[in-house]
Amino acid sequence: MSKKNLKWGYTTGSCAAGAVKGAVTLLLLGQKLEKTTLLTPKGITLHLDLINCGYDGEKTVCGVKKDSGDDPDVTNGIVIYATAQKVEKGIVIEGGEGIGRVSKKGLQQPVGSAAINNVPRQMITKCIHEIAALAEYDGGIAITIWTPQGKEIAKKTYNPRLGIVDGISILGTSGIVEPMSEKALIDSILVELNMKAVNSNGSLILTPGNYGSAFLKREYGMDVDKAVKISNFVGEVLDAVKELPLQSILLAGHIGKLVKIAGGVMQTHSKYADCRMEIIGVHGAMAGADSKTVKNIMECITTEEALLLLQQKGMLQKTMDSILKKILEHIKYRLGENTNIEIIVFSEKMGLLAQTKGVQAFLKNEKQQ
Repeated sequence: MSKKNLKWGYTTGSCAAGAVKGAVTLLLLGQKLEKTTLLTPKGITLHLDLINCGYDGEKTVCGVKKDSGDDPDVTNGIVIYATAQKVEKGIVIEGGEGIGRVSKKGLQQPVGSAAINNVPRQMITKCIHEIAALAEYDGGIAITIWTPQGKEIAKKTYNPRLGIVDGISILGTSGIVEPMSEKALIDSILVELNMKAVNSNGSLILTPGNYGSAFLKREYGMDVDKAVKISNFVGEVLDAVKELPLQSILLAGHIGKLVKIAGGVMQTHSKYADCRMEIIGVHGAMAGADSKTVKNIMECITTEEALLLLQQKGMLQKTMDSILKKILEHIKYRLGENTNIEIIVFSEKMGLLAQTKGVQAFLKNEKQQ
């Protein structure tokens, strides 16, 4: 199925705002709605079903069932509720049952606050103002967002790693969930990057994925929970690093990913570029490989196979040193001069292939923190 035929969904932020609109409408206008409309920040109007709405004479409550469309999302199908009541003045937005609390610095909300992000808070506030104007009400409103399933669902999310405890987050910058959204993945990586940077002592470990983390744990005894898995998004992460309070980073990755950076490729997914053999072949040639060896490298399917050829010719280390130098050059160009970068390149079969001079000092410092 192509992406253009996939069904879009809506965020927990849109669910919360829709539930608030229903609850405040019941509270201030006495109207118990079955549906409500919500204009998302993306400019798309949602028509949301309201469920389990009620009024006990003091508080109102309404729920909206989360629909993630065709995006794989563990929050799909849960019900986000909003409870509304009048207060003397102002707008108070709190999290109740199943909504996480922020326990670490570096997230959008301060430590101790409900994990309800800025855009959903703005959407909620806009809904309250809209209904209050219709009701000619100038008092205050207190809102509590909650979901009975939140605490259990949160165990399947990144929240525990991000420093959000005991529940889910109310998220979304556009109000809309795009199916299989690459942007959503980048956003989640950048949130983790920011949180870990703020809570670090100025240094951070980056790995493309599980291979890098496992290698660091196995070979150096590193606490891999400290590392940020950046997937294929090298460029986006380096751009973000420039804006963070970091003096030094270590990038540790398998040759199959990092070799692409030696060619200036900053999005390492194979659908964007696969220049692995070309890069290894060129650097092998510069290391002294003859044309037949280069041709054999170009016919290899895996980087491990290409490295074995170079090892048999006695040219592996010289080739890897050349590749490492080029990786470093491209990363420094993208990163700028204000952040030090150390690099580890390894293979599953051959282990450590190359590393920059400051790696050992970096790892020693990390272990002492």
